[in-house]
Amino acid sequence: MDAYQDFAYVYDELMDATPYEEWCGRIHKLIQEYGVSKPKRDAEDLLDSERNLVVDLGCGTGTLTELLYKLGYDMIGIDNSSEMLNVAMEKRGETGSEILYLLQDMRELELYSTVGTVVSVCDSVNYILEEEELLETFSLVNNYLYPGGIFIFDFNTDYKYREIIGDATIAENREDCSFIWENYYDPETSVNEYDLTIFVQEEEEIFRRFTETHYQRGYTPEQMVKLIEQAGMKLMEMKDADTGEAVTKESQRVYIVAKECGK
Repeated sequence: MDAYQDFAYVYDELMDATPYEEWCGRIHKLIQEYGVSKPKRDAEDLLDSERNLVVDLGCGTGTLTELLYKLGYDMIGIDNSSEMLNVAMEKRGETGSEILYLLQDMRELELYSTVGTVVSVCDSVNYILEEEELLETFSLVNNYLYPGGIFIFDFNTDYKYREIIGDATIAENREDCSFIWENYYDPETSVNEYDLTIFVQEEEEIFRRFTETHYQRGYTPEQMVKLIEQAGMKLMEMKDADTGEAVTKESQRVYIVAKECGK
């Protein structure tokens, strides 16, 4: 079964501990430090629309996209799950935001102009299982970046899958929703398969059960740096996403800032 179908409609509830506001603040600071995009209130030239565009690549249900929009950025959200985008567009209807949502696979990214910033969080790039396809994705990002624009993304490391969650079972029981998350890690391919079984309450004592299978590949920081450089970008910053400190061999999630430096 394809990922993020039924799961999309309970995703926000099960991910309610995700620090989206913290990530939003970090991204805003990184754009200010390294990038060219500006919120509308700070824009010096309102005609420079491409430079101020920010793409949320793998935007999911649009939680981070909405937060960045509230900061004043012109936002485009891109995801390959129509179900996740349906939830995102429901949020857009509630908030009145003017976010453009596009149904695309990031490996086939196609934009109508360059953009000042591309962000991709919550290990979206780990869903790309082949290095060649990840390189193609990074090359497409670089192609669509405005001169001097930046790409901010995070990823789960191979260490995390190999030592922390690989071959582990995680379960959580909530009042109206429960899940079982079974992991199977393949050390030869660095691919982690996780099978989700989710129970959602539909009536007082009736729960609906559905399953999904997801695959993610663990990458090392060294692999990621090599790929962004091969794609034509320059590494600006790489840190442990959980601590904000230098990356170590035991870092589980890492974020990278890469800059466009010529096509």
